[in-house]
Amino acid sequence: MSLRAKRIDGVPAETARVTRAAFPKGSLAMRIRDELGGLFSDADFAGLYPSRGKPAWSPGRLALVSVMQFAEGLSDRQAADAVRGRLDWKYLLGLELVDPGFDHSVLTEFRDRLIAGDAGIELLDRVLEAAAERGLLKAGGRARTDSTIVLSAARQIDGLVRLGETLRAALNTVAAHDPEWLADWAPPEWFDRYAIRFEETRLPKGKTKQRELIEQIGADGFSLLAALYGPEAPPSLRLIPRVQSLRQMWIQQYFVDNGQVRRRDLKDRPPGAERLVTPYDTDARGSVKRGVFWDGYKVHLTETCEPVTPNLITHVATTDSTVQDVRLVAPIHAHLAERDLLPDQHLVDAGYATAREVVAASRNHNVKLVGPILASTSWQTRTAASPRQTSPSIGRTGR
Repeated sequence: MSLRAKRIDGVPAETARVTRAAFPKGSLAMRIRDELGGLFSDADFAGLYPSRGKPAWSPGRLALVSVMQFAEGLSDRQAADAVRGRLDWKYLLGLELVDPGFDHSVLTEFRDRLIAGDAGIELLDRVLEAAAERGLLKAGGRARTDSTIVLSAARQIDGLVRLGETLRAALNTVAAHDPEWLADWAPPEWFDRYAIRFEETRLPKGKTKQRELIEQIGADGFSLLAALYGPEAPPSLRLIPRVQSLRQMWIQQYFVDNGQVRRRDLKDRPPGAERLVTPYDTDARGSVKRGVFWDGYKVHLTETCEPVTPNLITHVATTDSTVQDVRLVAPIHAHLAERDLLPDQHLVDAGYATAREVVAASRNHNVKLVGPILASTSWQTRTAASPRQTSPSIGRTGR
């Protein structure tokens, strides 16, 4: 796909007439167009497209579609249908009434380009610039930040299933790359043992049988890795990402004791920030927040919260699920300072505020960080607390 950047003019007269007749009180999409204009232009995304190839659908309009898709919680197919069939969306995008829109797969391709070009933040910045130009956003006032759970796109698996699926995923990928090598090498029983998803098989109930299967999977995995890293295997196979994931998972989960494969005790496995939870998303990590366990990530959202203006998201950060909230305070303030959007008061919950962050926010950015102070759990704090815990009884004894 190539980009033929075109100027996105105003709303066509017939589209405006029919839409205003159908929505006399307006809609969210219409208010965005009326208050903020077109927001994005094709030229904003020129660096994401080559100069040759089939012309791409307008990326400036796709950016608007992505904003509305998020706002209304629509799938790609639903968003494409809205472009094709909803009057208020045609009004927002400045399209003729008869415009057929695009295939829903275009949205996936557009997001891939944003990710590859690290251009996602540009969408938010352009919205904020438009809001500031119209007096809806300025520095000062109050803002608030909180984090929420982002589930991994991969299904959640654990224990025995995780180990079996990691080996099965590696075998499937090797089979796709070099089926002849795998067919010649793999033991015949493996084609039954690892043919279907482990959660769909009848797993043993007893702990002894489960442990035996875990050790069998471990031994099979070590055998596969030894073969892949042996002189007779094509070198390209060991570079396959899921083979690398298998190797990493086996280092984390298994060890060999006098020739016998054993699973590591929980205390001997890596900490959560390093431990793989699925072969299908190697960046995801397992964590817990307010009693909720999940595999994936966290997203930290900062928004204005003034009573007389719209609440606008001014910063978004996605982290591993194990990253502590407090580590985001300084980067958030640095990002907002670069864009002249620092608040006077920054409201946060207990995960973000420590005495150090309160002082740093005031000293470095003149921001008042407001929130319950996160208790220190360091050994120095626990050691210092010990005398205070025993001193009342000592005092009573002295009396």
